[in-house]
Amino acid sequence: MVKTIRVSEEYHEWLSGHKRADETMEETLRRMTRGPDPSDVAGLLSETEAEEAKTAVQRLRSGDRDRFSTAREAFEDERSE
Repeated sequence: MVKTIRVSEEYHEWLSGHKRADETMEETLRRMTRGPDPSDVAGLLSETEAEEAKTAVQRLRSGDRDRFSTAREAFEDERSE
């Protein structure tokens, strides 16, 4: 499956400037962000473990969004005083 991501033109230019001639953009992103190669992690988790990990990540991200919203509301309330 392939996904498309949207980045600013400035970021794309910066990333392109770091891209090696023999790399794809994905390979450049992985190198720059130190992301694992899919073949390095394939098969490490069972289907059940992978689903549990995905659920845990979603729960953590949801908590981060809630904390961010709370902080933003507090900041905006303080600015309006």
